[in-house]
Amino acid sequence: MQTQGSQYASRRRRPGVVASAGRAFSLIELLCTTAIILILYSLYFTSGSSHYQATQKALCQKNLENVYVALKTFAADHNGAFPVATNATTSEAPLSLLVPQYTAVTEIFICPGSGQKKLPEAESFAQRKISYAYCMGRTISDGADRLLMSDALIDTRPKDIGQRIFSATGKKPGNNHNRFGGNLMFCDGQIQDTEANAPAVIPAGVKLLNPRP
Repeated sequence: MQTQGSQYASRRRRPGVVASAGRAFSLIELLCTTAIILILYSLYFTSGSSHYQATQKALCQKNLENVYVALKTFAADHNGAFPVATNATTSEAPLSLLVPQYTAVTEIFICPGSGQKKLPEAESFAQRKISYAYCMGRTISDGADRLLMSDALIDTRPKDIGQRIFSATGKKPGNNHNRFGGNLMFCDGQIQDTEANAPAVIPAGVKLLNPRP
């Protein structure tokens, strides 16, 4: 027959065991579960994950589609020419000519993968910062192989096929989508999701403008 003291000792919880409803989990099990949750979160929901940026690139593509509608309407009013701003050094100056006459929506000029702040609606952003690069001087008749806009690029020099155009490390410049490439939009409105290297030539003589750094 057990004494009262021995019965109490048998009922005491063992060290390292945490009580839970209907079951006890060891501290190690809880730590492992937490670690797995954190790993899964980092793989799918942080800006440095390929899954997250794939989603953001799809949203970015929608942005560019909407910008192209404004560009096409602008071109119809300007003999087929897309916006040109004299002495422009960044993409904000020519693209801001679309606002507010051709679009009052300015959020489409901010890539969702970049983490940049939204712009004031229906106001010129010539003195602000957007997310997209722009080839100034193009016309609507330039065709499907001529780059018109893209996510911010690593630089504005001419490019041959296969040369790097987006960040390979996730660091600026050219990192709208971290190290997972970006979108390119051509003069016919076609949009292409590409990795870090150029799928088409960006020739010399084209005034390629990046957004403000």
